[in-house]
Amino acid sequence: MAIRQLSETLINQIAAGEVIERPASAAKELIENALDAGATRIEIATAGGGKALLRVSDNGSGMDATDLELAVRRHCTSKISETLEDIRTLGFRGEALPSIGSVARLSIASRRRDSTGGHEIAVAGGKIAHMRPAAANPGTIVEVRDLFFATPARLKFLKTEKAEAGAITEIVKRMAIAFPAVRFVLSGSDRTTLEFPATGDDHLARMAQVLGKEFRDNAIALDAEREEISLTGFAGVPTFNRGNSAHQYAFVNGRPVQDKLILSAIRGAYAETIPSGRYPVAVLSITLDPALVDVNVHPAKSDVRFRDPGLVRGLIVGAIREALTRDGSRAATTGASDMLRSFRPGFQPNSQRPQGGWSAETSPSRPFQPTTGFGERPQASFDGLSMPTARAEPQFSPQPTAPEPTARYPLGAARAQIHANYIVAQTEDGLVIVDQHAAHERLVFEAMRKALHSKRLVSQVLLIPEIVDIPEEDCDRLMQHAAELSELGLAIERFGPGAIAVRETPAMLGEVDAHGLIRQLADEIAEWDTASGLSAKLEYVAATMACHGSVRSGRRLRPEEMNALLREMEVTPGSGQCNHGRPTYIELKLSDIERLFGRS
Repeated sequence: MAIRQLSETLINQIAAGEVIERPASAAKELIENALDAGATRIEIATAGGGKALLRVSDNGSGMDATDLELAVRRHCTSKISETLEDIRTLGFRGEALPSIGSVARLSIASRRRDSTGGHEIAVAGGKIAHMRPAAANPGTIVEVRDLFFATPARLKFLKTEKAEAGAITEIVKRMAIAFPAVRFVLSGSDRTTLEFPATGDDHLARMAQVLGKEFRDNAIALDAEREEISLTGFAGVPTFNRGNSAHQYAFVNGRPVQDKLILSAIRGAYAETIPSGRYPVAVLSITLDPALVDVNVHPAKSDVRFRDPGLVRGLIVGAIREALTRDGSRAATTGASDMLRSFRPGFQPNSQRPQGGWSAETSPSRPFQPTTGFGERPQASFDGLSMPTARAEPQFSPQPTAPEPTARYPLGAARAQIHANYIVAQTEDGLVIVDQHAAHERLVFEAMRKALHSKRLVSQVLLIPEIVDIPEEDCDRLMQHAAELSELGLAIERFGPGAIAVRETPAMLGEVDAHGLIRQLADEIAEWDTASGLSAKLEYVAATMACHGSVRSGRRLRPEEMNALLREMEVTPGSGQCNHGRPTYIELKLSDIERLFGRS
């Protein structure tokens, strides 16, 4: 069979198969062109999920007749010259417009700011129409109709109009986060209008527009740099998580990407802090020399390749973990909202509601001030604690002294233990409910993690070794890692073909269910199936041990034990969630309680 040159139209249609996969792909390319043109206002209109109509209007620099004629031809671009080593624009391949024109009906009307008139050019199924003058405002309007009419087979692979419209919405959201100084408006007959006003340099305000105002209250700022690679952005506290990874946004030199390396680094940074099947919310912006990253990996330009991927991953993991250690122990503000929604009051709230937050002076129903202490016998031991605040000061003083600065405790003072599992504490402006098992589990884990980096954990020798019967293959796996387990204070020996003798357990765990611990470790090692040992998994093992050695649900605590637990939580990194990612406490402000009773 003889080799022959393909026609220009067929070449563009083949390219369109990679560049324009769906309406959202076309929207992405057109928005990128508008941003590269310096637009500060971009309006997107759709119909039929973008299949019937996709229109992108901008107030950018615009094009003259010569530029328009070249713009619809393959590999014509103003963004690069002779090298791919210094790409500083979103687009650069010169494939988007000719690819769209080869599979759809494309029209472009544009006018330069310094020009008195504009021009329009049209392309339908790869056929370019003659240029003509057109009335146009400064900027460019690109209109795409009947997408894939020239390649009907591609239409069969598109999803419903609603799904395609949703994909375009996601593209606009990512672009909006990346460029907060640009105003975006998304409208059409297939959707409700979505508008993102420009926020200038306030990136967090734009993120709140896209991700919701709750993200602002639950975000931790990131700012790190390593070997001329900088990372900025915001990471949500671990208890502020979602059911999928759609709320993770990454940008490289301003370019929105969906890179596996970055997503994997985010997942690794939140290890041990988020429950299985849940995903953190994060917005990361990486800035580096363009020569250190390859953006020409795929025509869609959503994947990148870093020259030093290990450095980038380490920067992301380190920055997020440092931020979580610094400020990630607080519980998500959504916990109180979820609690409030779970209540079903049997009355209608009062119609008169005071403005502002709660205060004892302005509340229409001031809280009762007890003078006789706790009346219930089980609560008598709490009577000696200060009622109004969580201040740490002596109850009695032999002589008047100058008032000392008030020591405010974020988690307050313990007031009660309910159902032998939950600690209720009073704070300066509300109350906190703590899951004692989850909280203590986290404290033990952090203590074990800290000890791992210094020396072998202290162990306690069992007077009578615990013999645990497990399958022979599990015994083999455990004994392969006996030395590593010993570093955690767990000393085991083989006791016949199908049994393990536990001779020492970590001292900080106290009384341990050795049988349950050994069986769970055996299951986890079988799942990991690591031939190189558990050195990379020691923290996971420590988390498992911490769960078995924590204060159990159902154990009654004395007031001093509860307060000691609260004080330790306040100074322990990551204490806002247990090792499995569940919240350890929920805080209710007095304004929330007032709302429950219809007082605000």
